[in-house]
Amino acid sequence: MASIKEIAQLANVSQGTASIVLNGKGDQYRISALTQQKIYEVARQLNYRPNISARRLRSGGETVLPIIALFWALDTRTVLISRFLHGLQKELASIESEYELLIQPYVGTKLKEMRSLITGTRFNGAIIAIPTEEDEEFLEQAQLNVPIVLYQRSSAKYASVYVDSYGTGKDVAAMFAARGHRKVGALVPNVSSKAIRLRKEGFLAKAAELGLHVEPEHILFSDFSERGGYEAIQRMVETDGQLPSALFVISDQMAVGALSALHTYGKRVPQDIEMIGYDDDEVTRFTIPSLSTVHLPVEEMAGECVRMLTDLMHHKTTGPSSKIFDAHIVVRQSCGAN
Repeated sequence: MASIKEIAQLANVSQGTASIVLNGKGDQYRISALTQQKIYEVARQLNYRPNISARRLRSGGETVLPIIALFWALDTRTVLISRFLHGLQKELASIESEYELLIQPYVGTKLKEMRSLITGTRFNGAIIAIPTEEDEEFLEQAQLNVPIVLYQRSSAKYASVYVDSYGTGKDVAAMFAARGHRKVGALVPNVSSKAIRLRKEGFLAKAAELGLHVEPEHILFSDFSERGGYEAIQRMVETDGQLPSALFVISDQMAVGALSALHTYGKRVPQDIEMIGYDDDEVTRFTIPSLSTVHLPVEEMAGECVRMLTDLMHHKTTGPSSKIFDAHIVVRQSCGAN
């Protein structure tokens, strides 16, 4: 493996300067962006991998374990992290080697500003969850120094674990058609997400194929939260007055708020309008009525992310690989169940 001395020689800088930059302290020591870029480029060319364990020993760390970083978007989707952590921890407990977990929140669209991801000096591998489309563009252009696995995104460049979002949207439209609905709609989280966009597009494409009618005012974007779902129904009722007979709410959080709003306006579920959510969060079994929803196998996907990442970290696999999980509709009282 390349050494800092070799990198310094090829970049035509001192060994100390190369070390400072590769430790992520270039800005702190006011090393120019051009020099930092040159050092990172040489490091990538030489396939440099920092010895994080040795660095921690030198700094007095008592326990030296490989570090897995989990990058999770810092927005309303943070409520989904508990299921992911459960699956991640279960998989870590089942393997022989021990690892430390570093949870690294990031602001959506700002992944490029996460210095630790670019330098690769704080961890040995990373799982990047639910990046925005802008974040995905950055990742496709970036040359990162550590193994990466993407959760809920597909990629030809990185290992990835995801479900067929377009297909699940089609499944919801097909179920509505099979239940005799002709006027349908959707509530869509107002976030930059390829997965959410594909769910919507799959739903609309299958609805059109099956002859279902979707009024423009029945496709509403709102905040990814219970309040967002409530306010979307409020707008739909007060603006149009007419509701579709079935509604695909592309987030269980929003669906909880939508159920509350429908109750407020005297609309009965499922008698007046049927509803299907997305994710199969624990709360969906306890809403009134219980919420039909698309089950996203978060725990199993988290385990697969760990397996893929540790294989990459230990060079058991190289290059991008992908695993597509099945998602299915869980039928409850809001649509289909008696």
